[in-house]
Amino acid sequence: MSEPNITTIPSTLQQIKATFAACLCAVVLQIFLTAPLQAAEEYRSVVVADPYLEMRTGPGRGYPIFNVVDRGESVQIVKQRTNWYLVRSDRGKEGWVDRAQMERTLQGDGKQVSFAAATLEDFTNAKWETGALAGDFGGANITSLYGSYSLNPNVAVEFWGSQILGNFSNGWMASFNVVHEAWPEWRVSPYFTLGAGAIHTKPKSTIIEGTDRTDQIGHVGAGFRIYTARRFLLRAEYKSYVVFTSRDENEEIEEWKVGFAFFF
Repeated sequence: MSEPNITTIPSTLQQIKATFAACLCAVVLQIFLTAPLQAAEEYRSVVVADPYLEMRTGPGRGYPIFNVVDRGESVQIVKQRTNWYLVRSDRGKEGWVDRAQMERTLQGDGKQVSFAAATLEDFTNAKWETGALAGDFGGANITSLYGSYSLNPNVAVEFWGSQILGNFSNGWMASFNVVHEAWPEWRVSPYFTLGAGAIHTKPKSTIIEGTDRTDQIGHVGAGFRIYTARRFLLRAEYKSYVVFTSRDENEEIEEWKVGFAFFF
């Protein structure tokens, strides 16, 4: 985006490339050092107490019931998504069951099962995350949506899509990021990020003359993920972008954003 306060610095390209390479090496090393050993997983087993347990094809009432488990039979809890649980029957069938039915199942000793709400531990170990942030992008307003998948508690990959609205031009931006958290078990968890993508700029023809253009981008940044309650978190971050233009000069742009996200 070409806003009035954007500074063009042609001499930073080699520095940015060196920073990207160093950060990428550190992230790859972290992935291999923290990768869990492959082992057989043990799942929690519960006994059906209702006349039957309804299994759906997906985590929601809009999905059809395709199988039922009779009273007295057991199921294994494979994973949870919001208020739905993926369970596996003794016959090997897997399906989704809502929280209300799962809370009426029994433990092996006959006691009723209790399912705790999401905790800080769930925040640390969550695999998926999605959210929306808004802020400032080199003097322009930016609104972003993202989705994230955790490779392990320390490293995640993200895809971002953003809309940029400025005084002299509008545009959109898409990027793929790698995020590293050194202390994922903290309620306020700092992280570092690097990534690359593309930005499309469309000047406002009624104000200035210019042509649409699409350029490659790279960034480094840092931020905080703050666990709030249940499955929600607050996220704030700063990123420094370099826009690799087709001209002789590259542009440096700073970005600040804050918003909310949901993990599962």
